Amino acid sequence: MHFCFFLHVDFCFFGFQTVHEGRIYQLKLFCDKDYPEKPPSVRFHSRINMTCVNHETGLVESKKFGILANWRREYTMEDILTQLKKEMAASHNRKLVQPPEGTYF
Repeated sequence: MHFCFFLHVDFCFFGFQTVHEGRIYQLKLFCDKDYPEKPPSVRFHSRINMTCVNHETGLVESKKFGILANWRREYTMEDILTQLKKEMAASHNRKLVQPPEGTYF
């Protein structure tokens, strides 16, 4: 049996001394028929400035986001969200100027 599904997530970031603190981001995870053998696609609906996110489409670029680049079938959606939170807090993302809240791709 093949299935596809979307998971729509409102993701609130609470981190210390980052530009993301207190912001709510909307993103979607899409799993196609090859999931869990292959990773889902992850796309931000809310505009965000991160090194692993395509600035025109909001797509999290697999090659630039470790958990997707090194996907293992035992990884979960929660693991992806946890890694996104860590990526937001990473030194190369934590101070990047962000688009105004409430803007979307």
